Amino acid sequence: MYVIAREKKLDPARQWALPDRVFFACGACQVLAFVALQTWREADLRPFWVRPAAGFRGNHIIVTDGEWAFDYHGWSRLPRLLDHAARKAGRWWPGWSCEVVPIAAEALVSEPRSIAIGLHLREPGQFFRDPLPRAAAFTATRPPPASLARL
Repeated sequence: MYVIAREKKLDPARQWALPDRVFFACGACQVLAFVALQTWREADLRPFWVRPAAGFRGNHIIVTDGEWAFDYHGWSRLPRLLDHAARKAGRWWPGWSCEVVPIAAEALVSEPRSIAIGLHLREPGQFFRDPLPRAAAFTATRPPPASLARL
């Protein structure tokens, strides 16, 4: 988990200039999740919202098959990823907790659909440049684990 200054996150050019991992952790995780779903269509991956408890920051989008999860870290076992998120967030916000909520893939690239579920996600066209090729390049360097090798 990364925490960046709000003004950097809200400035499209400055956000675009972030290193890939930070970019996909801080405001573009939904784009990475969308591309992951497209890249590994044969896998039984579904998108999920890591929704912080009321009063906390740290919204995040991942894709998972229930065992493996993919996000800006690459591939991780789902329990390990969630434990890591809780430990990291707990450093900034003591008492941080979350729930993992399934969301429709369409909400990942639709501002109105994401707002309808209580989450405000930017569409690819709302970034400084098109983030889809950047996400595709990122996923291309992170092959799935052996148990998903059928992909």
